[in-house]
Amino acid sequence: MNVFSAAKQSNEPAVPEARQPARSRFWRQLIIMIVLNAMITLLLVMIGQTNDFLETYRICNAIGFAIWGIVELLRWAAGERLSSPTRAVLAVPTGFIIGSKLAALTGAKDLIELVVHDPAHQWRLLLGSVMVAAVATSFFLFYWRAEGFRADLQSERRRAAEALQSETQAKLALLQAQIEPHFLFNTLANAQSVIESDPGTAKTILTHLDQYLRVSLGRTRRSGSTLADELALLGALLEIARLRLAERLRYSIHVPQELRSALLPPLLLQPLVENALKHGIEPAVMGGEIRIEARREGELMRLSVTDTGVGLNASSPEGIGLANVRARLTSLYGDQGQLALYRHEPHGVVAAISLPIQTLEAARR
Repeated sequence: MNVFSAAKQSNEPAVPEARQPARSRFWRQLIIMIVLNAMITLLLVMIGQTNDFLETYRICNAIGFAIWGIVELLRWAAGERLSSPTRAVLAVPTGFIIGSKLAALTGAKDLIELVVHDPAHQWRLLLGSVMVAAVATSFFLFYWRAEGFRADLQSERRRAAEALQSETQAKLALLQAQIEPHFLFNTLANAQSVIESDPGTAKTILTHLDQYLRVSLGRTRRSGSTLADELALLGALLEIARLRLAERLRYSIHVPQELRSALLPPLLLQPLVENALKHGIEPAVMGGEIRIEARREGELMRLSVTDTGVGLNASSPEGIGLANVRARLTSLYGDQGQLALYRHEPHGVVAAISLPIQTLEAARR
């Protein structure tokens, strides 16, 4: 699943895509029918029902394809109103008669004529012909049932994927609802606390807050968010935090220009930065530095948020923000999406995200 699936929609007609599975099913059935008829013919020759392989093969093909054609015609005309067994009951006798006549047109024996004119001596031939029809029909009844199960399984997988996407979007909305009001209220409280004593600082805080909200609002109106969008948000967030923490906070962003246009699901980096501020820099007496980096590793992009704060606390459980980031990476990218936390020497924490590189242009194709 991809959070940017809306960007992939195109104006191409859906008819060719809808026809593709039908064409694939037709060719699979055609090949299976040819091989199955050859196997039945070989079996009839081996048990002594006939000595002429080619003639028997023509008869088997004529009867088998006639039954298959009638079943498909009933499927097209009646749809699901007729069950597979009902279609088979209607198709077998009709297909047997039509197939026998078609085989006679190719120079083979007319089974219907032989049985009608000499039933006492043609019972073995009739038995063999019935076996052909029964085996072929039974096989395709099984095949059609398996096709139905396969279609049901694919439909169930689509429903599960859609449910997972809805759940992921709901979690993202919940995370955003948790992060942004908390950040907004803290920022407004900071501005209010200095609005009389230091109007210049209050104005700067509100300016950065305005930038943050503009970028955040613009991101929600687009089908995809880029790494550049997230960095703009983080720049505003860190500037506000630096006004509050003063010299105790230093930060730097090192991202190559070619990676800034890469797609990035929203609110993947921000929880890592919030975590570094809250659990790394703020508790440290001397503060510390936050470093945001991005680099390419083959087809993957590695994003890291490093702080030089107090470091990992083994007794502290993973917060909801990190757990949500980890779950979203797994649901969006599978094994290719990972979040790792490890110590930074001499002190601090590195939070690293790995995910496939994807651009907006590629997502639209």
